[in-house]
Amino acid sequence: MGHCLSCFKNQTNADVTMSQRKNDDITEIVTTSQVPTVMISDYPQEEPLLHNNENSLNSYRNIQNANTLNSYNDPCTGELTVSQKSHNINSEKTIKPFYQKLPSIPRTMSSFSSNELRISETKINQLFDLYKDSLEDAILAEGIENLCNDLQLNPDDFKVLVLAWKLNASQMCRFTRQEFVQGLKNLKTDSIKGIQHKLNEITSDLKRDSENFKDLYRFTFKFGLDVSIGQRILPSDIAVLLWRLVFTNNEPPILDKWLKYLEKNPHIRGIPKDTWYMFLNFCDYVGDDLSSYDDTEAWPSLFDDFVEYENDQMNQNVTKSDMKMQD
Repeated sequence: MGHCLSCFKNQTNADVTMSQRKNDDITEIVTTSQVPTVMISDYPQEEPLLHNNENSLNSYRNIQNANTLNSYNDPCTGELTVSQKSHNINSEKTIKPFYQKLPSIPRTMSSFSSNELRISETKINQLFDLYKDSLEDAILAEGIENLCNDLQLNPDDFKVLVLAWKLNASQMCRFTRQEFVQGLKNLKTDSIKGIQHKLNEITSDLKRDSENFKDLYRFTFKFGLDVSIGQRILPSDIAVLLWRLVFTNNEPPILDKWLKYLEKNPHIRGIPKDTWYMFLNFCDYVGDDLSSYDDTEAWPSLFDDFVEYENDQMNQNVTKSDMKMQD
């Protein structure tokens, strides 16, 4: 029994000695490979890195070599190696930032937005103050005349009517501050040059856009009324002036005869709104030939009188010409 215990002790001492040698050998390998023990914990593995695990040490060396290879720069040029360039190219192919898919903003849109941002209500108010009356917060006849001079327009110019339309002016020879400021904001301008440019654009557009012209035509009747006394019928002399003005660029063939008829008949003292509105339809209907006029249609009575007068004038002219031929 003592012999067995002695053998066991000897065998145990031998195992301990052998184990210590193995540990020393592993420690020597780790030291030779310069693997810091701190770094081992920085690379989590599926299998923990043990000092006596040869596979784990080999895995660590492979990771370290791969990282060294990927981050290596050419010592002469400082440029990335082929391996690193390849890695970067692959990364670029796989990772595409979302903003590359967004369309670029056109220059026209960006410039349009910047122009809108430059519109200043303060500048519009300052412009209004240049022309407003000294006693009333409104641009009156004298101020409008000065404004027209700066716009290089005559006060009876068609473009002045267009400006009043765009300002939604409630009556002639008067622009309130609210009308002026809001109107120029809608036009997106705050300067004399800007107003000139906009008026040129709108005037050209009215020659092509019949719906816009209808809106201007209807506004003209309201614009001619004296709202201060509650006027609802346009005086004939004012109506004649406004008809000539509103048809400046597209005069109907019948307009001249119609206006002469009104001027020769002073008993016609005013033009109601329905007569003003229907005259535009009347011009389209008859053109330059009154023979197509049908008095059974629901036309204003003033149109019936006008057509009858013109037919009488025509018959008289025919009779006179016949008599001259007989002579």
